[in-house]
Order: sequence, then C-alpha cells, then structure tokens
Amino acid sequence: MSYSILIVDDSFPMRSVIKKTFRSAGYASAQFLEAADGKQALERMKNDWIDLVVTDYNMPVMNGLDLVKAIQTLDLLKNIPIIVVSTEGNETKIKEFMDAGARGYITKPFTPENIRDLVTDILGEVDYDEDIDDSDEGFDF
Repeated sequence: MSYSILIVDDSFPMRSVIKKTFRSAGYASAQFLEAADGKQALERMKNDWIDLVVTDYNMPVMNGLDLVKAIQTLDLLKNIPIIVVSTEGNETKIKEFMDAGARGYITKPFTPENIRDLVTDILGEVDYDEDIDDSDEGFDF
C-alpha cells in the first residue's frame, strides 16, 4: 500500500535523509510531501491527503509540539498519526509529545529498522518489496 507522508523539518537535508530512510524501510512507493515548519504543514494538511505526519521538534514559526497540538484541535486532521523525529530524547519531552497526541517518537540518529518498526505499529504491515533497489548497479544501458 502506498502512503502519503508529510515530512516537517526546517532542514532540507534532514527531510531528504528522512525520505531516504523511509524508502530503505520499505516505503519506496510512498508519496512524500514536505513542509519547513508547523504552519506550512497545517496548510499542506488542509490541501493534500496525508496518511502520516513525521515532524521535528525545533523549527521556526511553529515548532513540532505546537503543530501536534494544533492538529488535535481540527476534526478533519486529528486522526492522522504523527511521529516525532528529534534530537531531544529526554523523557519529559517525549511524554509531552505523546500527551499532546503524537503516536510515536524517534530520536536522531535513527535507522530504517526503527522507522519500519514504529510505522508498522501505527499503520500496519509495510508492503515491503525485497526486489527494490535504489542503486543503478546492474542496469545495462
């Protein structure tokens, strides 16, 4: 199954790393949408179908915690699962996110296995294709 995943992080390179990690975790057919902060994310969510939000905590304009809280106030969006990916890994911060409505929390650095395990818990089994190869090795043009 292909998912629409919104990645919210103020760092373009980190958004790219998260996309690559999701692809390596078996979500190669997912559609990835991006936002640089919580405010942009809310606009994307109002205009695009989103199956999963992956957000950072520290961002300008609207941080990840404020984004989670804002999503929970909107009837059309409040059931969309949210995963927080952050360098902040203290128990108090994690609890604050989970109490606000996040469904999962991963600290950086993370692996494809971390992503796959958490997303499987939230969305169900990944439709992992063992034959997917993102490299161009083996192509004979």
